[in-house]
Amino acid sequence: MTSPKLRIESFVLGDWQTNCYVLHAADETGDAGRPCWIVDASFEPFKMIQFIKQSKLQPQAVLLTHAHLDHIAGLVDVRRHWPDIPILIHPAETSFLTDPMLNLSAFLPDPMILPQATGTFEHGDVLDIAGLRCEVRHTPGHSPGGVTFYFPTESVAIVGDTLFQNSVGRSDFPTSDEATLFRSIRQQLLTLPDETRILPGHGEASTIGSERKFNPFLRT
Repeated sequence: MTSPKLRIESFVLGDWQTNCYVLHAADETGDAGRPCWIVDASFEPFKMIQFIKQSKLQPQAVLLTHAHLDHIAGLVDVRRHWPDIPILIHPAETSFLTDPMLNLSAFLPDPMILPQATGTFEHGDVLDIAGLRCEVRHTPGHSPGGVTFYFPTESVAIVGDTLFQNSVGRSDFPTSDEATLFRSIRQQLLTLPDETRILPGHGEASTIGSERKFNPFLRT
């Protein structure tokens, strides 16, 4: 039996150029109602929503890498189209969705109080995404509940704002911690195979091997 093939559609949303993703199994039939999963929902998520609808996909859940404003601002629009869609997050950040100080929107003209999470995932949980094994890795530091979604059979990891091409996540926010960030990178990301493709919350994709070799923040 042929194993499913994961497709990851990337959408760069909002003024902060946040990478958000739609995950679904490769299927050329175009049958309506095929499942998909949304990873993060930033400002102005309309082209992502349009893609889902035009592709006849049915969202199963929103999976949040973390709950800073540029990764959650589109939840209201997503819920407007799919009112019952579950929103899942690490328990360390469930309060961020409804607290503008924690989600960093307090000083915007319109501070954000987003829909509450309907469920959580923990480090070590295994999710079934499009028939594939997705491992949840807790990667705090940039934020306390930051997570990575790792697909071992696909050699891909969606890393949020923990690691970037030739950079790392910011650790100067009130709930950030630099030592924790680097520990997460060392213990949860650099332990992945070099060929693992990393899909960050901003900027270009990279690989673990490339970051291990060239990232100036990781060479000491």
